[in-house]
Amino acid sequence: MMEEFTGQVLRDRYRIQSVLGGQTGRRTFLANDLQTDSLVVVKLLLFSPDFSWEHLKLFEREAEVLKFLEHPAIPQYLDYFDVEIELGKGFALVQTYIEAKSLSDWIQSGRTFSEDDIKAIATELLKILDYLHSRQPPVIHRDIKPSNILLADRSGNSIGQVYLIDLGSVQTAVHGGTRTIVGTYGYMPLEQFGGQTTPASDLYALGATLIYLATGQHPDQLPQEEMSIQFEEQVNLSPHLIDWLKSMTEPSLDLRLKSVKQALEALETPNLLKNQLTVVTKPHGSRVQVTKTSQVLEIVILPQGFDLGVIPNILFAFVWNSFLFNWYKGGFASWNSIRWYMAVFSVAHLGIGLTMIWKIISTLFGTVRLRITQSKISHSLEIFGFRYWLPLTAPRQNIIKIELTSTSYKKYSEEDEEDEEDIVKVPPQINIWAGTKKFTLSNGINGMINLTPSELDWLTQELSSWLNLPISRDF
Repeated sequence: MMEEFTGQVLRDRYRIQSVLGGQTGRRTFLANDLQTDSLVVVKLLLFSPDFSWEHLKLFEREAEVLKFLEHPAIPQYLDYFDVEIELGKGFALVQTYIEAKSLSDWIQSGRTFSEDDIKAIATELLKILDYLHSRQPPVIHRDIKPSNILLADRSGNSIGQVYLIDLGSVQTAVHGGTRTIVGTYGYMPLEQFGGQTTPASDLYALGATLIYLATGQHPDQLPQEEMSIQFEEQVNLSPHLIDWLKSMTEPSLDLRLKSVKQALEALETPNLLKNQLTVVTKPHGSRVQVTKTSQVLEIVILPQGFDLGVIPNILFAFVWNSFLFNWYKGGFASWNSIRWYMAVFSVAHLGIGLTMIWKIISTLFGTVRLRITQSKISHSLEIFGFRYWLPLTAPRQNIIKIELTSTSYKKYSEEDEEDEEDIVKVPPQINIWAGTKKFTLSNGINGMINLTPSELDWLTQELSSWLNLPISRDF
């Protein structure tokens, strides 16, 4: 059907020569500007059975944004007008034509790209994105992929001029409230499927595009593990570039490279990713669960279950409480002269036994929750379906520090400084300071649930990313 447009003259000026492409709601043509005798690109949107108002909104937005952009690697706006032809009514957007092949065309023609080529293309595209993201308001492309990137022939030692085209899915901060899902499967980050995008969403698409150049396969054709593209075995790239591409295509928006500046710095500095941008993932087999949205972060530590390590505590609690019970019920308690003493002794030490029993029950069956919302931070402990709210809560805005400690030792009693039996080992822990209040993740709420060092590292990074606070270490 698109061939029916060939030869049509729009606005008595633009003669359509050939079809360049098409997608739902839009068609793209190569045309000749009869006034300037130059080639131009005409995008046409007609009221047809596949038309939707969302298509018109995006079409108008592309024209609106393109009109105010001026960059040698982005097509220039030339004209916008209503059209009425035999095939229907609609709108036309005219922009400059760039004579260059797309990256997908280069790959299909058999061209391969070296590591230096990929780095050069990455650098040029990041510079273009820096221009777009620096606009006021920022411009997010939302559909970066091999067919939307043009590469001219090599020029000397240069890879060739790189161009970014097709702003038909563009979004600006002014239009940030839209929930429109646009993009191309395999190149879209997870958050874009929810209709939300940030500048880091373009970085993901760029990373996925570069993986296509390195492998010759679209990302959706490659294996995935926990939403991450597994491309390492398909390429012959340096560890640094592999790590950089993985950071660009990190599924979690919180853990991904966040800005063009950060991405460029990481690309140019081999050790930066290892030193500053290391991504810690959930340790295999961990019983800790982390749930994150833009409004809530919840860390859930599931019950430890029965473990040989709790047997001494169970035996101690049983023997201690049996001793106290028999003491009170037996002969000792019948001595009237010391009954008052025994009563005081029993009440005081019965608390120790009950505390030990509570620790055992909460270790075996308790679920610990640390919950941070937009308004507050709080702990809870859930046993057998009943939730016990702990007394420590604080306003969210009071959170000022995330601290990861090392193993330390402290005196159980300060009365005898030379008694080594009073030395207690304090394991590594995470402290979240909210003003003068300290929320701790380590041995759990009851002092018997142990977190491994890898779990502590993982949870510390999750908290740091979500709260946007640095990690303070006392190592």
